[in-house]
Amino acid sequence: MAASKLRLKRLDELTLGDLEAIRLILRGDSIIDWHRLHFTTEQEAQQFLKTQEFRLEDPQDRGRLERIQAEAIGYLRRNFDFAIPKPIEQAKVEELLLLASGKGHRQVCACTVLKAMHIIHHLDARELLSTLPISSQELFQMVEEKVYRVIGAMLAAGLPITELIGGRKNKDSLYTKLLSKRETTAAAIYDKIRFRIVTRSVDDLLPVLQYLTCHLFAYNYVLPEQSINTIFHFRSFCASHPHLRQFLDKFQGRLDDELTPSDNSFSAESYRVMHFIVDMPIRLSPDVLERAPMAMRELGSIVFMMVEFQLVDRETEANNELGEASHARYKERQRLAVARRLKLGTREMKVPPSPSTRKAAAGR
Repeated sequence: MAASKLRLKRLDELTLGDLEAIRLILRGDSIIDWHRLHFTTEQEAQQFLKTQEFRLEDPQDRGRLERIQAEAIGYLRRNFDFAIPKPIEQAKVEELLLLASGKGHRQVCACTVLKAMHIIHHLDARELLSTLPISSQELFQMVEEKVYRVIGAMLAAGLPITELIGGRKNKDSLYTKLLSKRETTAAAIYDKIRFRIVTRSVDDLLPVLQYLTCHLFAYNYVLPEQSINTIFHFRSFCASHPHLRQFLDKFQGRLDDELTPSDNSFSAESYRVMHFIVDMPIRLSPDVLERAPMAMRELGSIVFMMVEFQLVDRETEANNELGEASHARYKERQRLAVARRLKLGTREMKVPPSPSTRKAAAGR
């Protein structure tokens, strides 16, 4: 799509499906706990699959999706004796997505199959990645190219983004972060590569986030329980807009109005951000896939890479750099705590006095 034709949905164009995806991201929920999808057209379902890097016109990708579907149905039958109707078994994946958005027994079956497919695809992609002689730096570069391509097009089209800050944590930052955590293993770090997106106003946050879920990352692979939202009271925001208010009684589960704070004790209580971790799908090029063992070729061409995203509006970003909330003050508190821990051990692992005791943004 030409940059000049890119546009965000207005708030009065957001659908229930858009809002459910946004809510899942802000709360750090799991797609496995959903009982219904919200696709209304085949084009919407195809765009969802495209965001996950599947190319439906490619026979190999079609075959890959069919194998995942067959494995999911076999798993459900083997372990739970689920009766899967023939129309579900024979449906194309975009048809499954539409069936999972409907009603009745087929809707429940389609939703169940898709949940199993979600897990199988993710595990297979992890196995594929583990067999490839590829460095983290190569993967980081693929992520950066994808992010800059999508957000660069948004900037070129004049969409309401004022700044994109991206990069990889340097080794000293990684060392310090691990030394400041009780989980002192590299697996506990999710933000080795991260991006901060600054919008013009707070009202631009949701439309920008919705656009990203359709063109950059798949919301169903947001890491559960790793989201932070200290900006948006979601229910109140929806209630204040006539178009969004109509969806309040249609959301899945309890629709609370609470923010989602972090337990990072180094950040100031006044710090505000929308923060989440995505296991981003990356499509590997044929020359990279040639490095995989022949037996692994049937696992497809998609792998995942954990990426941290932070969204904040311009005014909040400016306020975050004042006083105790500033990044410099945050890093100093963290550095002092690590120095104390290295000298004295966990008996003295306390944060130096500051206005912050609880709320924060992890990944800073």
